[in-house]
Amino acid sequence: MKHKTKKKKIDYSGYIFILPILTFFSVFVLFPMLRGIQLSLYSFTKRDPIFVGFKHYADLLLKSNDATIHTPFMKSLFNTITITAIAVPIVVLISIFIAVTIYDKKPAVRSFFRGVFYIPAISSVVSITVVWAWIYHPQFGILNYVFKNIGLIKESVDWLGDPRTAIYAIIAILITTSIGQPIILYVAALGNVPKDLLEAAEIDGATPWQVFRKITWPLIRPTTLYIVVVTTINSFQIFALIQLLTAGGPNYATSTIMYLVYKAAIIDGRHGLASAMGMILAIIIAIISIVQFKVLNKGTE
Repeated sequence: MKHKTKKKKIDYSGYIFILPILTFFSVFVLFPMLRGIQLSLYSFTKRDPIFVGFKHYADLLLKSNDATIHTPFMKSLFNTITITAIAVPIVVLISIFIAVTIYDKKPAVRSFFRGVFYIPAISSVVSITVVWAWIYHPQFGILNYVFKNIGLIKESVDWLGDPRTAIYAIIAILITTSIGQPIILYVAALGNVPKDLLEAAEIDGATPWQVFRKITWPLIRPTTLYIVVVTTINSFQIFALIQLLTAGGPNYATSTIMYLVYKAAIIDGRHGLASAMGMILAIIIAIISIVQFKVLNKGTE
């Protein structure tokens, strides 16, 4: 005789607990993403939307289609990649150096420095840009004043108006406003490193660098993975600094994809083109994030 197998009852009560975040994700992330894909296939230059398929993507990626769209987009893409490639490694290195330096200090000293470095991360972007605009001012800026006195420059430099220096001036601001949170995370991660391992390594005669490379670094690698991914995403989405300081100039020298999305959608009213840019940016960020997970996640499982 064949025995009937009893089907296991599935308990769906757990889904009740994830319903709030699932609803939030669906309304504010999933739906806008699907809507963005839909909008990227239409042209809104006229009152009624016209289905154009993948024309916007072709205009952005192929110079032969429309150079007036392709050239600014490729310049903005290059600037975005440049900002990310320079800012992310520097943020990680500076953050971990400061965290290691202040970790062994007294709790009051450690808290003081954590607060000092975290203030820019929670300050208003507008107030930060106003301060940096005065620092970079070609006539009255303190940066030109200091550099002249120590002999680095002879004449005043228009840091934000010169295509050769503008993007690096933006990167400097991005770095100073991005190291606060990583320092906090690294200090917390260092506190989870077993002290008995560190003491055993020191007893065996390991140098501080060997202790860090062989013990500390592998144990804080998950924190590094998070910091690298988040900082990369934030760097790719840089907008406020560009909008407030340079407006993408001079001659697209500081234009980024996010600023170009804003310009196309808000200023030019080309919502389909802006949506296509956003989709391309999302794909690039997704690919880079996957690569970072694959590379930095080795040995952490």
